[in-house]
Amino acid sequence: MIKPIDKNKVRLRKHVRVRKKISGTPERPRLCVFRSARHIYAQIIDDVNNTTLVAASTLDEALKGKLAYSGNKAAAREVGKLIGNKAIEKGIKKVVFDRGGYIYHGRVKELADGAREAGLEF
Repeated sequence: MIKPIDKNKVRLRKHVRVRKKISGTPERPRLCVFRSARHIYAQIIDDVNNTTLVAASTLDEALKGKLAYSGNKAAAREVGKLIGNKAIEKGIKKVVFDRGGYIYHGRVKELADGAREAGLEF
């Protein structure tokens, strides 16, 4: 009998492999993305000090009334804009993008585009 492929295990293996090379510093923190079926989450993390500097998701109060559905590309772009604006307010302009093992397509790409629109560089 053939075992079914667990896509999340494959993603986590990719994420661990990428995290060996990518690290957030105080000068250039890491923009980390996590997506579930219903929501998308983004954090800007300083790995040297082990702190989350900024976080945004489709569950934020700022986006609750705006979004009809939170699991689509439009919602991901809004989360990208929100995290970009929060980061600019904190004085963060440059980040390293960590796609979390997901392919750079769809909601992950839209979040990145929204963050770039807001003024983040990566």
